[in-house]
Amino acid sequence: MTGLRINDLKKSFDSTTVLDNISFAVSEGEFCILLGPSGCGKTTILRLIAGLEQQDKGEIYIGEQEVSTLTPKERNIAMVFQSYALYPHLNVYENMSFSLRIKKTPGHEIDAVVKKTADLLDIADLLRRKPKELSGGQRQRVAIGRAIVRNPSLFLFDEPLSNLDAKLRTATRVELAKLHRKLGSTIVYVTHDQTEAMTLGQKIILLNNGIIQQIGTPDDLYGRPANVFVAGFIGSPQMNFIEGSVVVKDEKQFFRSPACTIDISNRPALKDYIGKNIIMGIRPEFLTPDEGPLTARIELVEHLGSETIIYARAAGIGITARILSGFQGREGQDITFSFDNKGIHFFHNGIRIA
Repeated sequence: MTGLRINDLKKSFDSTTVLDNISFAVSEGEFCILLGPSGCGKTTILRLIAGLEQQDKGEIYIGEQEVSTLTPKERNIAMVFQSYALYPHLNVYENMSFSLRIKKTPGHEIDAVVKKTADLLDIADLLRRKPKELSGGQRQRVAIGRAIVRNPSLFLFDEPLSNLDAKLRTATRVELAKLHRKLGSTIVYVTHDQTEAMTLGQKIILLNNGIIQQIGTPDDLYGRPANVFVAGFIGSPQMNFIEGSVVVKDEKQFFRSPACTIDISNRPALKDYIGKNIIMGIRPEFLTPDEGPLTARIELVEHLGSETIIYARAAGIGITARILSGFQGREGQDITFSFDNKGIHFFHNGIRIA
């Protein structure tokens, strides 16, 4: 196992900056997620680590070695792409053993490592099949197996599940998590899917426009978002945002907006923002149809079996609530919501302040 360290990485294509002074570290054996919307720079980081692109500035350390001048082959990494990239004319065994045969590894060693890896991935009965005879999930496991047999210092995954249907994606995600626990390998994994990030990642690096927005555990990004972008990107449905200001009345502190007024005397950090415009964010799962400070009109109700999503509008502001099933309200009805204080966040100039 080997860790990874990135120092002040910068990359531009022509006059467009795609990465701006990126720095982070991945510990040995850690499952690290590069997360963000399309075009945020996450795949470019992966390609720079792999040596498929050259940075304009900065350093890349794999273990203790600075690898910027090394070829991809010399970096001892294995990359798994979303396209699988299997050789169609070779069977599974031949695909998995290809890199070992190129290195002239003795046949008995190849046979042992391929069969051990096939058992690990539950594809031992597929070794004589061609890629066209496999399902999408099986092909992806073969691609992962081909990477494992190389015994790399670092695994790089570039959106490996994006070509799978929803059911298979979920199943393969579970298998990847189990595989990581068995191997204990260092993994850097690119995705735009927050569900993959939250369920697989021990560390998440969330990017936007080539800049790191926050680094932390899934709980960090969900429970303590650094800014409005992180708060809005993490969580489904998206966090509700209500613009307002901090006011004082009868020696109490309130958040006041056209949609609601709530007592925030228990948030002493907000006293520095009295009279200033701030944003209150509250996650849909922390809104409850009950006697409370927010009155809205229901626009749509989605019954999803185990849960119900309520879309409503208050003073022109869209409000989304996620509750357990059994809700009987209908479109056009007025509804009041109470808040769970645990799910409320406050932002000023886009930055979380409480």
